[in-house]
Amino acid sequence: MPRISSYRLAIVLVFFANGFLYANCTARLPELKDYFNIPDGVLGTMLFGVAIGALAAMPLTGWLATRYNSGKLMIGSGILFCLMVPLIPLSPNVWIGRTFFLLTGFFSGAMDITMNGQAVFVERAYGRTIMSSFHAAFSIGMALGAGSGALFARYHYAVGPHLWVMALGCIALLAALGPTVLRSQPATPAPAAGKGRLRKVPLLIWLIAIIGFCGMTGEGSMVDWSAIYLHSVVGQSKAFSALGVGAFATAMTIGRLFGDRLIGIIGKQTMLFASCITAIAGLATALLFVSPWTAFAGFFAVGLGLSNIVPIAYSAAGNLPGLDPAAGIAIAGAIGYSGFFVSPPTIGYLADGFGLRIGLCFVLALLLVMLGFIGLLTRRGRETRAGAVQ
Repeated sequence: MPRISSYRLAIVLVFFANGFLYANCTARLPELKDYFNIPDGVLGTMLFGVAIGALAAMPLTGWLATRYNSGKLMIGSGILFCLMVPLIPLSPNVWIGRTFFLLTGFFSGAMDITMNGQAVFVERAYGRTIMSSFHAAFSIGMALGAGSGALFARYHYAVGPHLWVMALGCIALLAALGPTVLRSQPATPAPAAGKGRLRKVPLLIWLIAIIGFCGMTGEGSMVDWSAIYLHSVVGQSKAFSALGVGAFATAMTIGRLFGDRLIGIIGKQTMLFASCITAIAGLATALLFVSPWTAFAGFFAVGLGLSNIVPIAYSAAGNLPGLDPAAGIAIAGAIGYSGFFVSPPTIGYLADGFGLRIGLCFVLALLLVMLGFIGLLTRRGRETRAGAVQ
């Protein structure tokens, strides 16, 4: 099936481009901080604008995707995202920087919803679970983007020209992929008939969204706090502690590369349970046994456990009866992304008052909550016979 395979490759490359360009930007944050001449706190509020922009874009994009061609929306929002990133260092004025961080987040959020919606279309065409492969492409793009950003920084290449080179390359890629995406664009499915069936959709969406919220909170917490935990609690050097993020990210990539094959063998329900339990066991190990190697092993296990939670949640939200894929993903994504607002201040406040080990127990508690909601989702999925969660 050459047409479907080329369609799949096109969406994989869109996921890759999104992760690659954003990581190039985040890799240069120390230089951007110096460019704007701001302290860490102000940089944090500027980055907070990215999350606000993404959250604002998701419901709007979901609504637009039910009325217009989501392939066009994906390519259009992707190109606009690529244009916003190199405009961040347009001027050293902090408010101009805030504006472009916000717009970067907005178009990145719109791109996120539409590319995941497109991935659902591809998944339907294949007739089997392949969502994790798209998120693996995003993770690989992030890794390579961070590496290339570090390389540009190593040779003191100016931030603006560096981001323009990468952005123009990604724009050219998206423009080249546009015809393949649009030729393969399926018709929007008609809403499912039957009052009873539609009435059950909102509850399923809430269950899926809460699972996504817990999963994304866990991801964000590990990225933000694993290195700090190794340094301040375990007592390792800053350079060594940075490897904690690497252990987590490596496990996420491995888990997503092999996730689809494993889901095909054991099913989505069993995969969700096994993934959640793996993440719980990993974080509990890292918090209970304070040593470099237990921390590394624990963070690696958390990465493996969380790697397929969000792809499965997106796949389930995009395959609910009576709901357009992008609309379902927009609802689940908007609630899920709010986890990135909750985790940093909550963990920070708990860490200030009781220490970081107690602070990270908040994440452990959320993982336990997620396990309960996975059980509810499984039960409700059986009742409605929704293939999304079977």
